[in-house]
Amino acid sequence: MAEQKQNRPRGGGPGRGMSAPVEKAKDFKGTIKKLVSYLGAYKIAVFFVMIFAAASTIFNIWGPKILSKAITELFNGLIKKYQGTGDINFDKVGGILLFMLGLYVVASLFGIIQGWIMSTISQKITYRMRKEISEKINRMPMNYFESRTTGEVLSRITNDVDTLGQSLNQSLTQLITSTFTIIGVIVMMLSISVKMTGIAILIVPISLLLIMVVVKNSQKYFKTQQEYLGVINGKVEETIGGYTIVRLFNEEENSLKEFKEQNDILFKSAWKSQFLSGLMQPIMNFVGNLGYVGVAIAGGVMAYNGTITVGDIQAFIQYVRNLTQPIAQLAQVSNMLQSMAAAAERVFEFLAEDEEEQMAENPVQIDKAKGMVDFDHVQFGYTSDKIVIQDFTSHVDPGQTVAIVGPTGAGKTTMVKLLMRFYDVNSGAIKIDGHNIKDFNRADLRKNIGMVLQDTWLFKGTIMDNLRYGRLDATDEEVYAAAKAAHVDHFIKTLPGGYDMELNEESSNISQGQKQLLTIARAILADKPILILDEATSSVDTRTEGLIQEAMNNLMKGRTSFVIAHRLSTIKDADKILYMQGGDIKEQGSHEELLAQNGLYAALYNSQFEELSE
Repeated sequence: MAEQKQNRPRGGGPGRGMSAPVEKAKDFKGTIKKLVSYLGAYKIAVFFVMIFAAASTIFNIWGPKILSKAITELFNGLIKKYQGTGDINFDKVGGILLFMLGLYVVASLFGIIQGWIMSTISQKITYRMRKEISEKINRMPMNYFESRTTGEVLSRITNDVDTLGQSLNQSLTQLITSTFTIIGVIVMMLSISVKMTGIAILIVPISLLLIMVVVKNSQKYFKTQQEYLGVINGKVEETIGGYTIVRLFNEEENSLKEFKEQNDILFKSAWKSQFLSGLMQPIMNFVGNLGYVGVAIAGGVMAYNGTITVGDIQAFIQYVRNLTQPIAQLAQVSNMLQSMAAAAERVFEFLAEDEEEQMAENPVQIDKAKGMVDFDHVQFGYTSDKIVIQDFTSHVDPGQTVAIVGPTGAGKTTMVKLLMRFYDVNSGAIKIDGHNIKDFNRADLRKNIGMVLQDTWLFKGTIMDNLRYGRLDATDEEVYAAAKAAHVDHFIKTLPGGYDMELNEESSNISQGQKQLLTIARAILADKPILILDEATSSVDTRTEGLIQEAMNNLMKGRTSFVIAHRLSTIKDADKILYMQGGDIKEQGSHEELLAQNGLYAALYNSQFEELSE
């Protein structure tokens, strides 16, 4: 297979967690509706979250009002003591304080319960989404993944779902508590003094206006900051990935110069954005303090006139403080809702993508195919206006080895993808044992086909687990036999731990040739009647190629095999060679027959030896 560049997601870098402007959803209302439908399964739990959150908020709001009674009682007691007419009633004050303590304990318990319920709901939703995404991936057509980077697909599963879960957990709770807090605080302030409430509420529009000014001015710097974070992350990844090349061409200084220029831009934008965002809290404190001064002056005058108690003034000041906090929280909630909607929209877009038909209407039931394959006037294009395979016709008997050769872009790998039914033909048909592959369930079709690719794939785990991946119910003896047939048994036994040695995530603790032999052993163990070998020896040395070729010969015995190879010396013994060019079979026959024709294949074969002799 043509080598495909592995696209990895860029690292988050130092910018993760910064207060950058959030991405907005294209269809906010529609996305929220879909999300609400997900929440519908937990509507009883959400109802209790609202109840507990509201109760916790109400009890917390009630606290300053009760405390005001204790302060008033203390103040009146001190006055009586000073005048000699009485004393402080400590029993009454103690009773009030104990009641208030109990109130705060209950409020905390309610808050803990609602937090536990909401965390459970958000994690269940993220679990469900990850499960649906995982199931969706297995039903999606190959062209989806070939038209997108790996990083983009991974972002849907990881970043977007994480953002959704965190935002959902925080935003819903904060929305409820902040709303109830604002309403409750205003009601309590009005119950104490309408005039002082009017003074206190004046700080709200002033705070919002100042916050909007700061946000507007900092937005452009946050945008630049996020942009250059990506640039710098890309530069670092690029430099580290190609460090040997950078050093080889003595480009260290130029690389450092470029990095410094980009880092300077990031520094300036990050400094300005962080400074401006850091102004919000001091501004809120300043405006809040102005409110306190106004309330204190008005309260003092009213207390002097005897229209308000000292305890009520203290309670009112507490309520003023409690009013500014939920307003700031609501601003955060609006950002979180936007972030949540954007993440949810990307997830829902993924889940709404077109799927492959997994099941045929009247599926063909074959336990194990004989291996007869027919290509009947196959025509195919990745897009309707660009036909890759024009008219491909060929018959393959069971057990035959068919080599597909030709220049780059001839359609060799495309034919393999069509046989695997990663794509469906535009016209014509591909048949296995006389049955159109469209009449098979996709899973049943692929049970009969094994693959060994140029780009080996091994996962983090033991060598035994990687080999058994081809057939999970295989015994240890069957695994050992497959390894011996692939000429990899001796090598495995020389490793620390042998078959129990753990491969790392990149499988970099073994060589490329050894990886290839392991994949061949896995294919032998799988014991599929049809094999696809796509450039399996292209990235190894000559000695290792010989071992791999011998292992492949063992693998192909008794199986219908399709071999794609650039090194024509490896496919001389094939039963049939198909020379492809421009999406058509230009020549077909055995190696000797094609050389005798002295055509395109012969020219390609002879050119390779001319290159070697040079």
